[in-house]
Amino acid sequence: MKVTQEKLPASQVVLEIELTPETTKQNYEEVIKNLASTANIPGFRRGKIPRPILLQHFGSNRIKRNVLDKMISDGLKEAIEQEHIQVIGESTLRSSIDDLIKQYEPGKPLTISVLVDVYPQVEIPQYTNLNVKAEEVKYDPKQVEQILDQERQRRATLIPVEGRAAELGDVVVVDFKGLLTQSESENASGEPSPIPGGEETNFQVDLQEGEFIPGFVSGIVGMNMGETKEVPAKFPADYTNPVLAGKDAIFTVTLKEIKEKELAELNDEFAQEVGDLNSLSELLAHLEKVSRQQAQERTKTNQQEALVQEILKNATIELPETLIQNDIDIILQQTAVKLAQEGQDVNKLFTKEVVAIMREEVRPAAIERLKRGLIIQLIGERESINVPEQEIELKVKQILATYSEGERKNINVEQISSLVYNEVFTQKVLDWLLERSSVELTSAESATNQELAPASLRESVNDSVTEVPISTTATSEE
Repeated sequence: MKVTQEKLPASQVVLEIELTPETTKQNYEEVIKNLASTANIPGFRRGKIPRPILLQHFGSNRIKRNVLDKMISDGLKEAIEQEHIQVIGESTLRSSIDDLIKQYEPGKPLTISVLVDVYPQVEIPQYTNLNVKAEEVKYDPKQVEQILDQERQRRATLIPVEGRAAELGDVVVVDFKGLLTQSESENASGEPSPIPGGEETNFQVDLQEGEFIPGFVSGIVGMNMGETKEVPAKFPADYTNPVLAGKDAIFTVTLKEIKEKELAELNDEFAQEVGDLNSLSELLAHLEKVSRQQAQERTKTNQQEALVQEILKNATIELPETLIQNDIDIILQQTAVKLAQEGQDVNKLFTKEVVAIMREEVRPAAIERLKRGLIIQLIGERESINVPEQEIELKVKQILATYSEGERKNINVEQISSLVYNEVFTQKVLDWLLERSSVELTSAESATNQELAPASLRESVNDSVTEVPISTTATSEE
């Protein structure tokens, strides 16, 4: 089979596949033979239908379409194998099937033109002996104070109060209903529209700034029990749901309960309860050690990121659209899982309009992620960076140990192994790059502003340097 390739931008290739007269004739005869043995035409036994009757019954164009479907499928498969092409996604005919039907005559040559997305070629002019700058994250003693305060807040005893208005630091229970305050240009009627999932009863809110969208907490502060008030608020520009992002809203809030926090005392008993440590001084020493390690790890991450960005800046990578769309799908799936875990109704949130907007908004992130992955993969392959199987097995065992026996039955161990491999492989490549370049450290914000706090003191003690952002999600009170 003769195949001619024409390379196009965005990692696309046009394959001109020339089918020989023998091929076009043989495939036609095979289809006719198959139809004759399977067709059910009144007055004729299967396998004994004369060809003129068969052609009259099915029609010439219908038979040719069946032949072309087979020849295109078989021809493309053979061309891909012959030319050793890494095709991604589905192929596209460059001419319509109707035009091919007009051109096709059994026993005569036929050329089929097919457009395919191919695995991108990556060109990296240099990835060692680089000179870049990266921000250094320094340890801040306030980090330990912040962790302790967060843990005391989390473990506080809630005491109902009466006779005063809600204050910052309280925990309140409210009913609320939210509306978007749209302009007439956005809404033909000019009337506010309901916020999807924007209505709750017995909703518990920690009155701390940053616990909800801007304006909501400050609007509740000063309210008295039994009071109903309209609270204006604004969704952040980077809000998860792009339809709501940056929009003004108004919430009708009814305050039902006010509770104040009684914080636990910082003493040896507190240290034993939350960290399985003997004394408060031992806990403080451990948290200082963890915070210093986290600052060092963040600094290292900044160094590695600076190198990756420098490599990307000079790399040549033409991503095929199929690959981009596939990664967008993955990002949206991950977003949906996260929202579902937060208790949101994904089916209501992910409307056709929302998904279309989200696909455009996450496109740059998908492109960035794909390019990073490709250069790391290429460097790892060029430099023969391997991950020992024993290392993967050990990490997988550690992950599985965190689940109960019943939970482990539903876990895809092969998938976890693949994720662990990719994570370890990436880290080994980044470490390799860091050892072979010069990174100048520059001053940066303190660790306190770098979100280094672990999710809990117990995680800090047991898991050492694990970085887990503090949860700021308000919850509905049972």
